[in-house]
Amino acid sequence: MRISWFILLAAPLLAQSPQQFHELKDLRLESGQTLPACRIGYRTFGTLNADRSNAVLFPTWFSGKSEDLAAFIGPAQLVDTSKYFAVAVDALSNGISCGAGAGNVTIGDMVRSQHRLITEKFGVKKLHAVIGISMGGMQTFEWITAFPAFMRKAVPIIGSPKLTSADLLLWQAELSAIEAVRAAGGDPRTAMPAVLAMHQFALTTPADHVGKTAPEQFPALRAKLENDAKTGMAPLDWAAQLRAMMAQDVARNYGGSMERAGAAVQAQVLVVVATQDHMVNPTPALQMAEKSGFSVLRLTGNCGHMATSCESAKLISAVSAFLQ
Repeated sequence: MRISWFILLAAPLLAQSPQQFHELKDLRLESGQTLPACRIGYRTFGTLNADRSNAVLFPTWFSGKSEDLAAFIGPAQLVDTSKYFAVAVDALSNGISCGAGAGNVTIGDMVRSQHRLITEKFGVKKLHAVIGISMGGMQTFEWITAFPAFMRKAVPIIGSPKLTSADLLLWQAELSAIEAVRAAGGDPRTAMPAVLAMHQFALTTPADHVGKTAPEQFPALRAKLENDAKTGMAPLDWAAQLRAMMAQDVARNYGGSMERAGAAVQAQVLVVVATQDHMVNPTPALQMAEKSGFSVLRLTGNCGHMATSCESAKLISAVSAFLQ
C-alpha cells in the first residue's frame, strides 16, 4: 500500500528516482535463519561526494515505500540534496524488499540489510546521518545502538526504541484481525478494511478527526478504506512489519538495559516526538533522550502521529539545522 499519510503538505517532489535493487547474499536473520538471497529496494537522490562522506540513509515507515520518501528529500526539505546524497531504502517486508515469505524479520534485520546495502553497493564506511519516520524512527534507534560508530548524526522522528503497552495494544488488534481470518481459512485481505480503520483512527487524535471529518463525510472515508484494502499492501507483509515493530527493543543486545544502550551511542542525536501521538507513544523515546543527553524536538499540536505534516515547517527547520 502506498501510504500518503505522512507526506508533507504542498511539498514539491523531486524528479522521481527510479526504483533500484541490490541482491544480498546469505542474509542472516535474528531468528537464526539465513536467506540465501534477499533483494532490497532503494532509490537515490543527489550526488555522493568523492570521499563518500555526505550519505544520508532514510528507511521507510510502516507500510511505506521508498518512492513515498521523495516528498521529504530535496531543497527546503528534511534532506537537502544540494548537500547530501540520500538513500531511501525499502524496509524488509514492505512488498518491495524481501521479507514476509522468507520468515519473521525484525527491525534489527532491516537495519543489518541496510548496512550491507550501504557498504556493499556504495562503499560508504560512515554515514553522515540516518533519519527515519515512525517505523523508520524505530530503525534509526536501532542504527545508533547496533552500529554506534557508523553515523555522525541521527534523527529518529516519532519512533521508539521500545514499544509501550499502548502501542502493542494497537498493533496486536491489527495483527489479530488478520490472523483470525487466516485461522478460519478465509482470505486475509477481507480483514484489511477493519485493520485500516483501526490504523486511521490512531494516526491522529479524536479532536483532529472531529475537526476535519464531519459525520456526513464518513461514508466517503469508509469507501476509501475499503478500496485501499483491496488494492493496498498485502496482508502478510502488513502482519510481518507489525511483528517486527512489536519485537522492537534496542536494549536486547545490552542485557536489557536501556541505559547501557544509550551510553553506547556515539552519534549526535535529535529525537523528534509528537506529544499527542496515539500510534507511537513518545515516552520511551523521551526517556532515552533524557538519560543519554540527546537533543529533543517536541511537536505539540493535536495532529498526533500526523505531526510531520501538520507541523512540517517546524520539523524541517529543526532537522535541516541539526544535519549541518
